[in-house]
Amino acid sequence: MPPSADSALPVLVLCMKWGTLYGAGDVNRLARAVRRHLSRPHRFVCLTDDARDLVPGVEALPLPALDLPAGSGDTRWRKLALFARDLHGLQGTALFLDLDLVVTGSLDAFFDHPAPGVLIQRDDDLFRPKPLRRLRPLRDARLRRMGNSSVFRFRIGAHPDVLEAYLADPAGAERIHGIEQGLLSAVLDRQGLLDFWPRGWCVSFKNDCVPRFPRSFWTDPVLPPGARIVLFAGRPKLPEVLAGRGGRWYRRIGPAPWLRAALDEGEPDRP
Repeated sequence: MPPSADSALPVLVLCMKWGTLYGAGDVNRLARAVRRHLSRPHRFVCLTDDARDLVPGVEALPLPALDLPAGSGDTRWRKLALFARDLHGLQGTALFLDLDLVVTGSLDAFFDHPAPGVLIQRDDDLFRPKPLRRLRPLRDARLRRMGNSSVFRFRIGAHPDVLEAYLADPAGAERIHGIEQGLLSAVLDRQGLLDFWPRGWCVSFKNDCVPRFPRSFWTDPVLPPGARIVLFAGRPKLPEVLAGRGGRWYRRIGPAPWLRAALDEGEPDRP
């Protein structure tokens, strides 16, 4: 079911942090951004194996168990544990956000958008068209229906089939889908429960903000009108962008003061 029209009810914003790739500062930055850009009451929950240095206002809960079969230690698919029947007793509508994104506009519409199932970013919308892919129509059709799991909305406990499909055959899931968002999309699409955010709400930094070669050598990155979230799929990653590196010799990254402003707004971290 779509989110309640009663905006007084708190919604959930979830993120996950494990290992050492991201730190408490990344969580705190995202929590500040959500607080600035989401007007309705909400809870910000970080599912993590290390809650040290998280600021007040960030609720820390343990990482949900993935319950992989004995002998399997692949945790790259850990995000699928969000679809467990019971997620620490949490209830209601949740918006999941990756830690390596930048919020640049209002998040209210991500909760107000009417859709009965799972709303997710269409992966294809983050990349430039690939005409040659049409030579393999089955693969092309599958990729056109794949979501990018950096930003998605779901009702907690409503889609246990996603996690159960993975746990039934982790090796097969990896062989067929390659990445967790492939399995997630395939299961929900078969059930008619997959829908996509309007194009332009979430944009790719390198494909939507950075001009194409060679124009990038004299034109700086710009934020497309209406963009609410900037994603860093592939390279360059956010730290590379802030250092002025493009990840490729031909990809100049000029100054992007609007990006730094989005990162620097708000109070500094105070654990």
